[in-house]
Amino acid sequence: MIEMPPLQFADTNGIRMGFYEAGPKTDRPPVVLCHGWPEIAFSWRHQIKALAEAGIRVIAPDQRGYGATDRPEPVEAYDLIHLTGDLVGLLDHLKIDKAIFVGHDWGGFVVWQMALRHRDRVAGVVGVNTPHYDRAPSDPIELMRKRFGDQMYIVQFQNPAREADAIFNSRVEQTFDAFMREPLPRKEALPAEPVTAGVGASPKLNLAFPQIIAAYDAKYDPRKPILSTEEKQVFVDTFTKSGFTGGINWYRNWTRNWERAAGLDHTVRVPTLMIMAENDAVLPPSATDGMERLVPDLEKYLVRGSGHWTQQEKPEEVSAKLIEWRRKRFG
Repeated sequence: MIEMPPLQFADTNGIRMGFYEAGPKTDRPPVVLCHGWPEIAFSWRHQIKALAEAGIRVIAPDQRGYGATDRPEPVEAYDLIHLTGDLVGLLDHLKIDKAIFVGHDWGGFVVWQMALRHRDRVAGVVGVNTPHYDRAPSDPIELMRKRFGDQMYIVQFQNPAREADAIFNSRVEQTFDAFMREPLPRKEALPAEPVTAGVGASPKLNLAFPQIIAAYDAKYDPRKPILSTEEKQVFVDTFTKSGFTGGINWYRNWTRNWERAAGLDHTVRVPTLMIMAENDAVLPPSATDGMERLVPDLEKYLVRGSGHWTQQEKPEEVSAKLIEWRRKRFG
């Protein structure tokens, strides 16, 4: 198993944030790796090692609500203003002027917002699976409810009774057994369907993740795990201690983020790379269609055969592309 660099801490934006750092401190602009849900900085272990060995300074935080980082109580403490503010504070702590921000899954939404809200601190952006969208025409949760129904996981996460949190918190190992697997080979590509509020999934897909986890039994799952036993244990130990609520609170700010983005210029004006995963059912490559309108300086790269956990499923390919793009655009 790849060893992580030593855990460090930064006081940033009112919280204590745990982060990992590798590579030469003289390298600039450094690369900041932002994980998604339900993940931690450890999700980037392959890239941390590869980028550092290539002479690139790399920083990977456990973001607000996750792992070694604080988990504030109020739900509104997890909106995009706080999440981007945490990263600005991390740069301040490390005395870094600008960085390249790389985000997977929810981390992708955060890094695109960095380019909108803190452009002076952003040298470039890389989205892994998560495209950049314009502001939705109406409340995104209501759009998702209409398209996918009440059982869709993001819609379920809005329930104040927090039944979803209880399911994940009581089935930590089951959650990672179920989620962290390669997709089954698809005989043919699904037809592209319209994107709804940041989700490119088909409305025919079962997105009732809490119920899927509650009923899950690994011995009937034909999909190949992407984690070794030791790697899975890192996730299980971390989330047994932290629970899932901090990360789920990011989803509980979807409407608040939408409201607070009114009037925000959604054009991204820095060099960008969009890494797409061929077999991600929730964020398929088709979800990136038309991104060029909002992201003028855009390169797209398709990782074939990968499902949602791209940097862990195809680590060498993702690392090589990040290194190649970073050198090409920033020397």
